[in-house]
Amino acid sequence: MEIKKIGVIGSGQMGNGIAQVAATSGYDVVMSDIKEEFTAKGMANITRNLARSVDKGKLAQEDMDAVLAKISTTVDLNEMHDVDFVVEAAVEREDLKFKLFEDLDRICPSHAILSTNTSSIPIGRIAARTGRSEKIIGMHFMNPVPVMKLVEVIRGLATSDETFNLTWELSKKLGKTPAEAGDFPGFIANRILMPMINEAVFCLYQSVGRPEDIDTVMKLGMNHPMGPLALADLIGLDTCLAIMETLYDGFKDSKYRPCPLLRKYVEAGWLGRKSGRGFYDYGK
Repeated sequence: MEIKKIGVIGSGQMGNGIAQVAATSGYDVVMSDIKEEFTAKGMANITRNLARSVDKGKLAQEDMDAVLAKISTTVDLNEMHDVDFVVEAAVEREDLKFKLFEDLDRICPSHAILSTNTSSIPIGRIAARTGRSEKIIGMHFMNPVPVMKLVEVIRGLATSDETFNLTWELSKKLGKTPAEAGDFPGFIANRILMPMINEAVFCLYQSVGRPEDIDTVMKLGMNHPMGPLALADLIGLDTCLAIMETLYDGFKDSKYRPCPLLRKYVEAGWLGRKSGRGFYDYGK
């Protein structure tokens, strides 16, 4: 099967990044969300990213225009009726993803592969909501998508070899380096990363260190490019909590118990950069 048109569900931080990368790689893209203000914000972010590349001389203006022309937006999921491949990048909620995949299974052509950018939810659970389990796969991009090279490719129990191979090759065509991960909660990246972030939150919760000191230790002591608390703010504390809850529910192991302070911040609406306040204050 040849992939010509890609559907992206969600126009937020991950979704618009995936749409940008797909269009830059020459694919026609339709990006969907529940409100026009969300798709408009997503397109504005793509435009800003591309404009920076033009300003730096990395991209010609006509090439930027060509990329933008390849992306259409919609608030009607039925516009996915003619796509060859879908990347779902909606909020990390099982109930929402289940409903989306039930609808996509009904709307998309029978040959279409439906992938999910889920950070932690097992692929088999999502596939069970469709009548095309062999065409369901995980395609977990890293944030920010236009910059980060890794894509975790996660095969569900029923995922066919054809689906896996097409997704693997698509990852390469998008300029990414694919890595295969087993279908367990959190896969590889977040099974390692999120407990580290959670432990950093425990350090703050137990007054072991201030946010800037915790992050400085990890940056200078462990050579991490960004401290775990600043990274959590970038990812979104609600997303971090959702992943930790998925790990805890999936393994029933206390080492995955979300820190109470992380839950407290999310309940207070302190979600990180996107809300202006997380472990750091971004309102200044």
